Amino acid sequence: MHSFTSIAVIIGILHSPTFKAQITSNENEVSVDKQFATDSLQIAELFRLALTESHSYEWLGDMCSNIGHRLSGSPQAAEAVEYSFDLMNDLNLDPWKQPVMVPVWKRGEKELAYFISDQGKKGELSILALGGSISTKDEGLLAPVVEVETWGDLEKLGEQGVKGKIVFFNEKMNPENLYTFHSYGHCVMHRWGGAVEAAKYGAVGVIVRSLNMRIDDYPHTGSMKYEEDITKIPAAAVSTKDAEELSELIKSGDKVSIMMRLMCETLEDTESYNVVGEIKGSENPDKVILVGGHLDSWDVGDGAHDDGAGVMQSLGVLELLKKLNYKPKNTLRVVFFMNEENGLRGAKAYSEFAESSNEVHIAAIESDRGGFTPRGFHVEGSESKLAKIAGWESILDKYGIHQVEKGGAGADIGPLKTDENVLIGFVPDSQRYFDHHHSANDTFDTVNKRELELGTASIASLVYLIDKYGL
Repeated sequence: MHSFTSIAVIIGILHSPTFKAQITSNENEVSVDKQFATDSLQIAELFRLALTESHSYEWLGDMCSNIGHRLSGSPQAAEAVEYSFDLMNDLNLDPWKQPVMVPVWKRGEKELAYFISDQGKKGELSILALGGSISTKDEGLLAPVVEVETWGDLEKLGEQGVKGKIVFFNEKMNPENLYTFHSYGHCVMHRWGGAVEAAKYGAVGVIVRSLNMRIDDYPHTGSMKYEEDITKIPAAAVSTKDAEELSELIKSGDKVSIMMRLMCETLEDTESYNVVGEIKGSENPDKVILVGGHLDSWDVGDGAHDDGAGVMQSLGVLELLKKLNYKPKNTLRVVFFMNEENGLRGAKAYSEFAESSNEVHIAAIESDRGGFTPRGFHVEGSESKLAKIAGWESILDKYGIHQVEKGGAGADIGPLKTDENVLIGFVPDSQRYFDHHHSANDTFDTVNKRELELGTASIASLVYLIDKYGL
């Protein structure tokens, strides 16, 4: 009697909804584990291919060595467009060039600057005109200098303390931030808007401490702005080494003047191009996963980290997936944007194209933080989509990808943002980036081959996962 009862109980349990759900759940877990095991093998192969067969580093070297810096509207930028188009064509990516009207600013003759004090001290200053600055007179500009750190300092001095002087913005990047871009974001306003704010109080010129945590003799350029109805004054960056020495001299009580000579000019806009290539999706050709960076650079150095590394990593992503013989569901598109540094014209032009097309951009990934060791990704999107991407950390963690978090994705893909899609910024280690950013020190020899290739593989892995599982 008891045995029949036991059998009946067992049969009841086997047929119960709870037990069936448990079995189904366990089967799903096994299925997921098996699937992730397959994905792990594919991603391992992407990293192997990146470290053994990728051409990202070779392409970057060719562009830096044979073309060099690539300021929008320059002959070098035009050469880089043709070089990029040929690379994409060689990879059978059906490339096309999207016309973009870009600004043309020329630095002119090398800048000259020195300081003199009422105590007879004199010394040269390493400076670079900020992008977009007007020139001084041919003989240069000589005026007393006044040092400030913040807008508040400038306001306290007022017209009485600023009129007829050169304003020296000397705010240091905060060394306490582990992610150095946070420090950059705090200080960049002085480079961008310093000439306008100083001119409001009657200043005749501006020099800005270079955005660099290292003390060296490389001044760092970058974009600045003017405003209508505010007098335009010349603006330049000064190296951190000279900023330290100049500040020490001013604080000693010496009355100090600066002479600086800038020979810049702005010409009429000219035509340039974004360069675009793609692998068509096998299931959803009208749905796009974009990866890209900006082809232009400032006119000093090679533009190796900013952003030669980013564009060649982006192209390398499609090369790796082709080598993997991966057939994407969605269209994988690489975009080399033109004019990020001083106008974002390429980003705006591509965004207009995307908006007018029948395509849907599922995700856009930008690499524009240098070619250093991969750390993770910054994500702009809904919490659920961030959670999904973060859930892939278990696969990516062994490759050092463990910082998947909310954060700014990138300037070029910013205009593509919608309520439905996701924008993603590739995040390499940031500790050395500002040693090179916008300076003559941004050269190919400062790029580590393996670090660059690991970045290419990291982005390719994320593209693979997004394409396979969606967001």
